[in-house]
Amino acid sequence: MSILSDRWIREMALNHGMIEPFVESQTAQNTISFGLSSYGYDARVAPEFKIFTNVDNALIDPKNFSPTSFVDRETDVCIIPANSFVLARTVEYFRIPRDVLVICLGKSTYARCGIIVNVTPLEPEWEGHVTLEFSNTTPLPAKIYANEGVCQFLFFKGEQPCDVSYKDRAGKYMHQRGITLPKLKTPS
Repeated sequence: MSILSDRWIREMALNHGMIEPFVESQTAQNTISFGLSSYGYDARVAPEFKIFTNVDNALIDPKNFSPTSFVDRETDVCIIPANSFVLARTVEYFRIPRDVLVICLGKSTYARCGIIVNVTPLEPEWEGHVTLEFSNTTPLPAKIYANEGVCQFLFFKGEQPCDVSYKDRAGKYMHQRGITLPKLKTPS
């Protein structure tokens, strides 16, 4: 498995719609950088946030998730409460090729502030907006800036295409738009 370069990412984004909208070079003027880098793509966070709240004393249960655990906000700056977390999504919509696996890492600017970005791998032939989780590990409130860079996606090409892709198995998060909460796959 090898990491793919800016040349490959640009070709796939511009000619095959792998990333939309696509920013062809790093943009960093008065902003946390985003766009194409040497061996990755720095994605932006959309101005939609689900902020964790415990007003209703809800229990976090991934098999029976209650949306009342969050309050929705549309804002250019999201404040994450101390020792809490927020769900958001990328501005970009991704379409992953069958022979590629994508790994996401948080940006160092946020990591150095105690803000951790968590995203599971983007599997072969998955597509959608990426749901992002921001964890504020500090005892202080922290800011996230919408429409600025928050994480970097690294693209790895497999030695051969997989036998069964995310699309083939009708994955439960396929074609997600907006922020997608945890859910179980239901029988067809």
